[in-house]
Amino acid sequence: MATAASSENIPSVAVPPTQTEPPASSRARTQTYGSADFQIIRRNGKLTAFDPTKIAVAMTKAFLAVEGGSAAASQRVHDTVEELTKQVVNALTRRHPDGGTVHIEDIQDQVELALMRAGEHKVARSYVLYREQQAQKRAEEAEKKKAELGIEETQVVNVTLADGGTAPLDLQRMHKLVAEACKGLAETDPETILKDTCRNLYDGVKDRDVSQALVMSSRTLIDTDPNYSHVAARLLLDLLRREALSFLGLDSHVETQAEMGERYGEYFKAYIKRAADMELLDKRLTQYDLEALSKCLVPERDLEFTYLGLQTLYDRYFIHDGDGTRFELPQAFFMRVAMGLAAREDNPNARAIEFYDLLSSFDYMSSTPTLFNAGTLRPQLSSCFLTTVPDDLDGIYGAIRDNAMLSKWAGGLGNDWTPVRALGSYIKGTNGKSQGVVPFLKVVNDTAVAVNQGGKRKGAVCSYLETWHLDIEEFLELRKNTGDDRRRTHDMNTANWIPDLFMKRVFEDQEWTLFSPNEVPDLHDLYGRAFEKRYEDYEARTRSGELTLFKRVKAADLWRKMLSMLFETGHPWITFKDSCNVRSPQQHIGVVHSSNLCTEITLNTSQEEVAVCNLGSINLAQHIVNDKLDIKKLKSSVRTAVRMLDNVIDINYYSVPQARKSNMRHRPVGLGIMGFQDALYRLRIPYGSDAAVNFADSSMEAIGYYAIDASCRLAKERGAYPSFSGSLWSRGILPIDSLRLLRQERGEDYLDVN
Repeated sequence: MATAASSENIPSVAVPPTQTEPPASSRARTQTYGSADFQIIRRNGKLTAFDPTKIAVAMTKAFLAVEGGSAAASQRVHDTVEELTKQVVNALTRRHPDGGTVHIEDIQDQVELALMRAGEHKVARSYVLYREQQAQKRAEEAEKKKAELGIEETQVVNVTLADGGTAPLDLQRMHKLVAEACKGLAETDPETILKDTCRNLYDGVKDRDVSQALVMSSRTLIDTDPNYSHVAARLLLDLLRREALSFLGLDSHVETQAEMGERYGEYFKAYIKRAADMELLDKRLTQYDLEALSKCLVPERDLEFTYLGLQTLYDRYFIHDGDGTRFELPQAFFMRVAMGLAAREDNPNARAIEFYDLLSSFDYMSSTPTLFNAGTLRPQLSSCFLTTVPDDLDGIYGAIRDNAMLSKWAGGLGNDWTPVRALGSYIKGTNGKSQGVVPFLKVVNDTAVAVNQGGKRKGAVCSYLETWHLDIEEFLELRKNTGDDRRRTHDMNTANWIPDLFMKRVFEDQEWTLFSPNEVPDLHDLYGRAFEKRYEDYEARTRSGELTLFKRVKAADLWRKMLSMLFETGHPWITFKDSCNVRSPQQHIGVVHSSNLCTEITLNTSQEEVAVCNLGSINLAQHIVNDKLDIKKLKSSVRTAVRMLDNVIDINYYSVPQARKSNMRHRPVGLGIMGFQDALYRLRIPYGSDAAVNFADSSMEAIGYYAIDASCRLAKERGAYPSFSGSLWSRGILPIDSLRLLRQERGEDYLDVN
């Protein structure tokens, strides 16, 4: 029996003795497949070059072995083999876009899969049987050799070390790592991970790539059981430990997380000092009692991560040098954030430990900017910034500059564009006509792309426009994938800012009038009944001829277009101006003109103030203890969380002065939740049930109550915020009570709350 090739780096099948080579025409055709930047791992661990033409040769022989070599069959075989070979090469390229190494068995799997998908079942069956025969033959030869020599044939793999030297693969260390990674996790099998990893190793593999192969092998098993996500994360820790310890000049030969636990304190102190010397962290962090803090680290909490969580921290959050070397480990990361937030406390060491315990236990999580920047030389810790864009060129480009500066330090943005005059409106200074809002929004979109969030994630901005603005119809189409691309913003979010009067017109099937804001300037700052009265006055002026730049549309038609665009593009979002302002605690001192890109905050903006939101989230799932919500633990978590959020305001780095003015004056904080669905799972409550709604109601009531209580305690300790007097808070009107104000403003016919 002849084989497809003498080399082991291609698939092999039996061919008839009369046809040991494919025709020359076939050999010529197989030269068109090109080559990929791969190397093939043979079964003995050696590497050979990847040559796609050998796949074509082997497949041709497989077909000829089944169908014979007649002229009629030959042409079909040539065409089929060419197409199937391309499919195999493309599949390998998709799986490994940057090249690398591929095991011979993986190539043979792809060949088998391509044959089956093409409906060549007889050829595929012959191919599968031959692979099995060869596997049995190899096993028999190994047993024979073992019997003759008294030894078992093993794959010999040498590892290339960081200094260029080589050493035998340390199988004992691999077994130890994987065993620890699987410890305590049901339905995980260390042997499965080791077997798959060893199959993908080759002689001369880099030491770091061995650890990476362990991670990848466990990651592929996550679909079989979610516990493998924890296994993959624990194996990833090995890479992190070795990278960090080597960078700091410490002995990196730490075999397990348990051994690392004994050295975490030594590492932590070296990390803080080195990062401060490199001007990556604030020098003031070195003034903490590092010895005391290091003793409070809980290394075993590193084992609680899932793979995606830890990989995300590694990619985006951990402190690193200019070459991208990460030398911040998870518990050092949490302590660094805690130290940054406790810097101005009377007892910073004790507070840092308190904050660290809350963060590292996953009971509470600060917002991304806080996690990015706490403890650094530019501690921009706030989440989002809201601006109002004025109707003049200096103001417009000043707002775009502010966007760039705020985005640079990881802030999300919400822009109120309603004051900017509409397309076709008169410009007195130039005696010309305006191009409207849309061209400027294109610049905003491109600025968000150009100035991302600290080089760590995409820039994020949302532009708001009120529904009476004359450019609203073009605004609705900004995210469409058709039309003039110069009037599209594919990377920016958009949102409608809708007054109640518009919705009344929709319900009553009436007309709606669009204006340019330079002709109706006071509508921007009015809401509720005051807005309705003034809006109707302006409509009367259009009928008398005093206002000529306007457009009348059916309110229901505009609403229908809003919903159509929302379904088609996901934008603009629907937000309501009057309810945000009527219920705003700060209505005594300003107007809410927009929200942010996540619509979780409603704060006043003006030419003098850029609103700032300071956010964090309680992990609700972590507060489910013994199948119920642990109120005592929740109370403690919320109190500490609110203190951390209040500290953000004082510690924060402000890249624009209007943001500092607003944050110091109003001191807004936002405490949200995460892990709601996980909490329901632990309580065995279906997500769509009435019980889930009741749990949401009761849990948020508890969080709200303790957050207000914590704020009151801080006020006693630190004093009330400067704009407190005259606010709804000062009048004893809590957020839940403000619903009465909305009912009074709207009337019973337009408010239905259960």
